[in-house]
Amino acid sequence: MYLAVFVDMLGFGVILPLLPFHTERLGGSGVWLGGVLTAYALAQFVAAPVLGALSDRYGRRPLLLVSLAGSAVSLALTGVAGSLPALLAARVVAGLCGGAIAVGQAYAIDLAEPGERTRALGMVGAAIGMGFVFGPAIGAALAGLGFAGVSFVAGGIALANLIAGVVLLPREVRPDAKPAQPPRRRSANALATLVQAVRLRALRPLLGAVFAATFAFAGMEATYALLGARQHGLGPSGLGLVFTGVGVVMAVVQGGVVGRVTDRFGNRRVAVTGAVLLGLGLVTLPYGPAWLSYTALAVLATGQGLLAPTTAALIAQAGGGALGGVLGIGQSASAAARAVGPIAAGAAFDAGPATPYLLGAALCGVAAVLMLQHNRGAEVRPDAEPAEQAA
Repeated sequence: MYLAVFVDMLGFGVILPLLPFHTERLGGSGVWLGGVLTAYALAQFVAAPVLGALSDRYGRRPLLLVSLAGSAVSLALTGVAGSLPALLAARVVAGLCGGAIAVGQAYAIDLAEPGERTRALGMVGAAIGMGFVFGPAIGAALAGLGFAGVSFVAGGIALANLIAGVVLLPREVRPDAKPAQPPRRRSANALATLVQAVRLRALRPLLGAVFAATFAFAGMEATYALLGARQHGLGPSGLGLVFTGVGVVMAVVQGGVVGRVTDRFGNRRVAVTGAVLLGLGLVTLPYGPAWLSYTALAVLATGQGLLAPTTAALIAQAGGGALGGVLGIGQSASAAARAVGPIAAGAAFDAGPATPYLLGAALCGVAAVLMLQHNRGAEVRPDAEPAEQAA
């Protein structure tokens, strides 16, 4: 399952280095590029709770396979897109399939021992992170094929991933495991799931924390190229190495560290620590020499690596039986932040290069406070009915 997620993100990441240039060749302005990038996040915002709720009803494996098939289709459509509207539509299809990250998270929880669920979520995060590390590097190496050629290669990778998924993905949870959700059928209505989730007192601060922290991190991703070029003379290759390093740190933390520290300190404490580290990295980033900037990037990558799987684990615990739907709501909160965060950060950067990072650090403080409100008394037993948890 982790391999399926990794290869899916790998195929998606392959086209990213060429996407801005292809948009420009089609006559797109900066607004169009922003629209193409934002369309993915907005589509993911809509699709995540739908796919999660459908996986609660029909099972994780079928929904994950449908998503893998959709990824292959979206990449093929991206390759043949000869106009800006066609390219935008292809990215919408990709975002709709990208909403299945919540399905992968729920799948990992279903297959994990109860005490290993945060570790399993960390492995999902590591698979996603490494896909984004290696994908753009492969895309850059294949740039000579042209945008269409690279897109078709990525589509071929996605198709191979689908075939491997049909053969290799487990058909059911461990026979000795108690299902993470009751077996009866649940509503797949995304709006009903959203309303139900927001009514959970234990979930509200977590969704706010996810939005705030993701907003901060997405703002850094959107503006660091400008900051690095101004302060340290970084060009495209240097920036590529920097972001590769950030991705590797996050993957190592999620894949090998987070499970160990949560075993000792618990999800909530580790999540708060992650928010604090992310904030410290952001507030330090725009100041000082290059070595301090790179150290700050390592610190904030560590914080994000700790934060993502632990907040997902807390959301899964707070959501009770509707595991896929609730994790989908968490992905929607993250997607919403990724849709608006880069735009807001860009405007803040125009006001002053340090402004988006100071704003992000403040939002990390908000995220930490929100997670501190999610105390043990507010957490619910994993098998509780959503109606029992409503405010």
